[in-house]
Amino acid sequence: MNLHDLGLRIRAQREKRGLKQQDVANALGISPQAVSKWERGENAPDIAVLAPLARLLGVSADWLLDDESDRKDVFEATVLASSVHGAYERSLHMEPRDFAAWANGLFFTLTETTQRHGGVPIKYMGDQYLCFFSGHGHAARAIQTAVRAKSIIAEDLKIGLSTGPVYLGSVGHPDYARPDIMGEVVNIAFLTLGWAESDTKSGIAATEAVIDATGDEAVPIARRKKVSFRGIERAVAVCEIKSINTKTQRDKDTK
Repeated sequence: MNLHDLGLRIRAQREKRGLKQQDVANALGISPQAVSKWERGENAPDIAVLAPLARLLGVSADWLLDDESDRKDVFEATVLASSVHGAYERSLHMEPRDFAAWANGLFFTLTETTQRHGGVPIKYMGDQYLCFFSGHGHAARAIQTAVRAKSIIAEDLKIGLSTGPVYLGSVGHPDYARPDIMGEVVNIAFLTLGWAESDTKSGIAATEAVIDATGDEAVPIARRKKVSFRGIERAVAVCEIKSINTKTQRDKDTK
């Protein structure tokens, strides 16, 4: 195996999908330095991360190793979608520049919290935020991100989580394309976000599939309910996740 050629293939496919080295590192639970060494041809990915790396890049492991053309754009992930209650009304009474400054502060905290738990930020839309988690323990890490973000962001943050197969690829004109994720699981994450906005006290909701995917992880569930979402043929089992008391969390952080 030619490490130089392997590094070039990894870098080219990463850039084609609009991902940073930090994004790849977060998704695989490794250091950015490891990804950098792969791309410089200094060493090869461990066998344990080869398959997850191939799925993330939308190729096969054989393609990475042997330059074949097979593609695999779909992989298992947990998607997190969030919004801020009252953001639209806020935008009506603020100068656009001031609203942008507020949104940038919000997104900075959400992005830092996501990356802290190994997630990959994907998109910012007004007050809405979209990211995903893949690899080992992706559902548990997504829940940890949701609970943590809710505890430290002063705004009335609402969060929806969904687990399942997602497609990751570049979307848009080639000169302006950005990485995006698509699939029913993304749609359900936003629908679950809507349920969190209208029918929960904590503001955090997840599909039951997310809870199941955590395995033995203890998830604080407030209640469970089956919901009929528009456009989804089957009823979706959703759960309200308890949030951490903000004052309690801040007291812990100062100790």
